Amino acid sequence: MKCPPEGGGWGAGQGKADYVVYFYCQFSKPLKDYGIWSADIPDVPRKMRFIRRDNYQDSIKNAEIFEGKTEMQGKHLGFYTNFSTTAGEEVLVKSGISFVNIAGAKENLEHDINHWDFDKTKQDARDSWSKAIANISVEGATDTEKTIFYTAMYHTMIDPRTFSDVNGNYIGADKKIHQTKNFTYRTIFSGWDVFRSQFPLQTIINPTLVNDEINSLLQMAEYSGNAYLPRWEMLNSYSGCMLGNPAVSVIVDAYEKGIRNYDIEKAFTYSKNTVDNTGNGELGYSNKHISKTLEYAYSDWALSVMAKSLGKDDIAETYLKKSENYKNIWNNEVNWFRAKDSSGTWLAWEGKTVHGQGCIESNPYQQGWFVPHDIEGLKELMGGEEAFKTELVSFFENTPDDFLWNNYYNHPNEPVHHVPFMLNEAGVPHLTQKYTRQICSDAYGTDPYGLCGNEDVGQMSAWYVLASIGIHPIAPGDNKYQITSPVFSDIEIKLDQNYYTGKTFKIVANNNSEENIYIQSMTLNGKPLNRFYITHQEITQGGVLEMEMGLKPKIN
Repeated sequence: MKCPPEGGGWGAGQGKADYVVYFYCQFSKPLKDYGIWSADIPDVPRKMRFIRRDNYQDSIKNAEIFEGKTEMQGKHLGFYTNFSTTAGEEVLVKSGISFVNIAGAKENLEHDINHWDFDKTKQDARDSWSKAIANISVEGATDTEKTIFYTAMYHTMIDPRTFSDVNGNYIGADKKIHQTKNFTYRTIFSGWDVFRSQFPLQTIINPTLVNDEINSLLQMAEYSGNAYLPRWEMLNSYSGCMLGNPAVSVIVDAYEKGIRNYDIEKAFTYSKNTVDNTGNGELGYSNKHISKTLEYAYSDWALSVMAKSLGKDDIAETYLKKSENYKNIWNNEVNWFRAKDSSGTWLAWEGKTVHGQGCIESNPYQQGWFVPHDIEGLKELMGGEEAFKTELVSFFENTPDDFLWNNYYNHPNEPVHHVPFMLNEAGVPHLTQKYTRQICSDAYGTDPYGLCGNEDVGQMSAWYVLASIGIHPIAPGDNKYQITSPVFSDIEIKLDQNYYTGKTFKIVANNNSEENIYIQSMTLNGKPLNRFYITHQEITQGGVLEMEMGLKPKIN
């Protein structure tokens, strides 16, 4: 099956998705007769609105049938067959797929299903998923909350999906066949979404997947000839969707956490090329853009962190300074971030809750909190600690209880996903606890609207997984997870000892309930913990974070 952009697949940006899916099928009994059908379909994009039209449907109905044909070329072909069966007899078919060739599809099938036992295949699939989602086990909440949690775990493990065959063959961005023996080549990287929660989660529970994805991104940068990283990759396509340099964040976060089974110098070089290729440039801000200015400043900071770790001090200093470029679009007149053009002229101001104004899928109020790497600097711009706290608390007080699409904390979209945890940095950790528990309760469920927004390739569910176990980062790359009120009373995280020294990390919330949502005290491995964050190393060396929960906020 050829899947070029005109076939109806997603093909935004400069690198349109263009791939082939090969399949190999086997039937459980011989074919009685067979053939090929060929349809003369109008030359229109294969979008749903076209497929539903009468002339399109009539073309399918009137397809020409070629009995006994085994081979044919054409744009719109299909295969049919019949079997000689007795009453109630079942015929099984099993299929393997490959993005490389038919031989790969056959080998994949023979590797995965070398029998005709349907029930065994079903059970094997169930067992595989049960093992995967058991990387975190939870107890002490309602059955509904457990269903939400494990469904979320499942969602976080769908992508980035395997793109290589069982023998290691894969199609590179140069359209040639390559082979890898030391990682799985993966695809579907929704960078702008998943750098926030999804990949930080995977660094804890599935570091091999993170390592796979980084290797895949590096191979794509190399074989495409671009020498920079994609922000939203799909089947070797640089889609260009959304903004920022999220692949840099993913690489730096992984490197700082000790996930390093890839060419480190190449990873740094391609990361630097990326921020240089798409960044704030000589202006020190992005023309007419709040979102780009702030997100590019963060990726500059991320690069500086990796440079510092690699002993590249001059580069680290340069990009750390560039990470302060967010300050260049702070406007004292409106006391908020405001877009300006290349001449330095401020754009018209409609109010910080009005959508657009240089913001992507957000308004200035929502986007303006994205300075995760320099919260102290953001506080200074706002007028100090108290002004920062007042503004942040107001942001949540104006948010509707269901957290659905609104002009304040808009959980259905990613730009604000870190903001509840900033309440820890504002000196009101009880409000982080209050609002994350409320979001987990009211923005997630088990009905058709169980996700309050687009899943976005695992990000929406990853937020829930992390928040519901009581941890979540603000700035991936700094090795910190903010601590909040867990939904569950007993949590056990299995650690991969190929990467980490610990076997398990446990989070225990004593006296936890729907009412007792506030942390009264904490210990880490039996010693008092008087801060509302925990480091990646503290988690991955194994141990126990124990909390005492209560009905009322513990305000120091």
